[in-house]
Amino acid sequence: MTGAGSGIGRAAALALAGRGFRLVLAGRRLGPLQETAALMGGADTLCVEADVTSSASVTALFDAAVARFGRVDVLFNNAGISLPSTPIADVAEDDWRRVIDTNVTGMFLCLQAAFRVMGAQSPQGGRIINNGSISAYVPRPGSIAYTASKHAVSGMTKAASLDGRALNIACGQIDIGNAATDMAAAMLRGVPQANGTMAPEPVIDVALVGEAVANMACLPLSANVQFMTVMATAMPFVGRG
Repeated sequence: MTGAGSGIGRAAALALAGRGFRLVLAGRRLGPLQETAALMGGADTLCVEADVTSSASVTALFDAAVARFGRVDVLFNNAGISLPSTPIADVAEDDWRRVIDTNVTGMFLCLQAAFRVMGAQSPQGGRIINNGSISAYVPRPGSIAYTASKHAVSGMTKAASLDGRALNIACGQIDIGNAATDMAAAMLRGVPQANGTMAPEPVIDVALVGEAVANMACLPLSANVQFMTVMATAMPFVGRG
């Protein structure tokens, strides 16, 4: 899994380890990955520094996974970044490109590498779970780069789900709303609303998201959760705006 050093990635890693999975933890810095691994109570784990925006780095990541474990059965395609709330006119081009490079190109490169490995291994196939967002459906104010990237993720999920049928590859997406991670810490302090106000929003324990990912991962390949939304019950989503 990518982005395994903190937040949703760490929660999913712990949940999957609890279900008996052997795990490859990938991220930009080795230290946080090792911290995640240390929380797993002895689960068979490999930590790999990887930059998902680099095709060479992604290829090396999957090569390391196959060398260690012989195959790849599940990819949690999780790495992603966001920006502070910024009006469209003020978004720097470099920031736009950084979000798209990570959230779209990075996810594509990992998805492509997984297709190559899963399609060639025997028994053939596997499962890919892309981390989308509630922003794949409804944007927040000042979030054009992140929102565009997550809409693109939904498109990739649908395309991969279709193309994966011939290779016994199931591809689904988890869309998360207000999980209590460092990235979402501002939710409790107050975030911009569609009516121009600032308001705090409820959050959910990130461990619940990890369990949702594990539930998806444990399905037989004959079944797929195409899209799952996990969110704080009272957050503004249904009826947002």
